[in-house]
Amino acid sequence: MRILLTGASGFIGRNLRAALLAAGHEVVAASRSSGIDFRQMLTADDWLPHLVGTDAVINSVGIIGECGSQRFDVLHTHAPAALFRACEHAGVRRVLQISALGADDTAFSPYHLSKKAADDCLRSLDLDWFVLRPSLIYGHGGKSAELFMRLAALPMIPVVGDGQQMLQPVHISDVVATTMQALVTPESGQTLDIVGTEIISFADWLQRMREVQGLRPAQFLQVPFGLCMASARVGRYLNPILQPDNLRMLKVGYRADPKPVERFLGRALLRSTPPLFFTDATPFGSTS
Repeated sequence: MRILLTGASGFIGRNLRAALLAAGHEVVAASRSSGIDFRQMLTADDWLPHLVGTDAVINSVGIIGECGSQRFDVLHTHAPAALFRACEHAGVRRVLQISALGADDTAFSPYHLSKKAADDCLRSLDLDWFVLRPSLIYGHGGKSAELFMRLAALPMIPVVGDGQQMLQPVHISDVVATTMQALVTPESGQTLDIVGTEIISFADWLQRMREVQGLRPAQFLQVPFGLCMASARVGRYLNPILQPDNLRMLKVGYRADPKPVERFLGRALLRSTPPLFFTDATPFGSTS
């Protein structure tokens, strides 16, 4: 298939592109270097010339924090919605949207709300669609994973409050494998939460990240939530991940049942082992 892949240079997109090429697909990477600036692609007509000869579209564009002209409403909602409508107009039936766990009726953050708006748009169209909602993704090259690795390597590990916020991390391999399966399965029109099988506290996850770096267990430095929020209001200017809303989302601790995605894949999800923290999706990603 000839596949238009947006966000091909990001963590998810880079791994998807490698798996798609390994499976024999032709990948058209939609990026500024190829003449497609997402911030300027806000109508269906903007997208139609880029869909000629396309068999499927995968949107993996996403930012975890706003910075400069990188805005949630543009990148997560308006541009994807325009792309999805263009696909309906051009007859590109198979459209996959990489959303996020928590982009549902409980959403409160601009990040989740902007993702959900695009998801809802796609679900309203006459297309063979999939909305895929990964939880916290770990693996080689992930920005959040790299930040957590650095935190875990400190002499004392700083945690938000008591560090008992619950996570359900999933390896990039399982995200890619689910996407690859969604590309070819006849049973479209599905929203799938892609989550790991293990529910673990933020503190324990950081401790595990410390251990995979060959470091001895360390004590935790418990930072009150209010102080973390105040620090994030300054830290967001240094690192877009350090956003107050991201702390609020961490506090909520989104979780989901892993069984539906395991049934969809026809196999068990990967359990975290030390090598996986430093591993790309390939060769695990392709199921074709």
